[in-house]
Amino acid sequence: MAAHHSPLTTQHSPLTIALIQMSGSSEPEANLEKACARIRQAADAGAQIVCLQELFRSPYFCQREDPALFDLAEPIPGPSTERFGRLARDAGTVIIASLFERRTAGVYHNTAAVLDADGSLAGIYRKMHIPDDPLYYEKYYFTPGDLGFRAFDTRFGRIGVLVCWDQWYPEAARLTALHGAQILFYPTAIGWHPREKTQFGESQHQAWELIQRSHAVANGIFVAAVNRVGHEGPPDSGLDFWGASFIADPSGTVLKRASHDREETLIVSCDLRRLEETRRHWPFLRDRRIDAYADLTRRVVD
Repeated sequence: MAAHHSPLTTQHSPLTIALIQMSGSSEPEANLEKACARIRQAADAGAQIVCLQELFRSPYFCQREDPALFDLAEPIPGPSTERFGRLARDAGTVIIASLFERRTAGVYHNTAAVLDADGSLAGIYRKMHIPDDPLYYEKYYFTPGDLGFRAFDTRFGRIGVLVCWDQWYPEAARLTALHGAQILFYPTAIGWHPREKTQFGESQHQAWELIQRSHAVANGIFVAAVNRVGHEGPPDSGLDFWGASFIADPSGTVLKRASHDREETLIVSCDLRRLEETRRHWPFLRDRRIDAYADLTRRVVD
């Protein structure tokens, strides 16, 4: 990994990032080819860092528990990271790819790989918070991450990556920011249960966006969330992935947001000088009472 840079460097300001919001087919190779084509298009449009949605190579398979689906997993380094490494080098673009990692027999992770613009593997992040809800049976498939919260030096800046369910936890965003991340990426697969959409859909989506925008404010960083789109599963059940990928600046303002129902590529310029400016006026990191937070390591405080 490259030498650590200051978390407030302006060397690459502004920085152009792209989020690729896609639907997923049942053919992993077709999904990979589509992702590569979209990355090339984004790079041609000036994107320096491109992020794909969670588990982009397949439909969201965690809607059921099926041991045969472990066959979708692959090692890291492996076929996908090799393909993206070549693409990153050819396009001169950093790529964040969310993959189903086979670590060894019986140990699998939900992992984000960061390919630097020279094609090298800058590092991986293994999803730390693993949900278990109706149609989100992730505990069956994924071992919780054991690498902690990290940030990665790339040609275009120091970035952090968390994955989907991680996005609800302020502790995860804070620790990633403390590692020096300038932009926090969230590859995501979240949607509505069709029978709940009318009654709860708007409030569920608002809560999802609001919590992530709050991470941008609390940490003085950019936050970029890229979600799947489209219905997966039986027509009257399954999940309606709500898309709405977005990028928020350090004040929590949404710079750009995708639709709920279409494949899109969001391309946004992020002025990294905003980190310095925002943290000077809102010095939340300066005023943290780190001597008083020990109870955060307890499940509950009695």
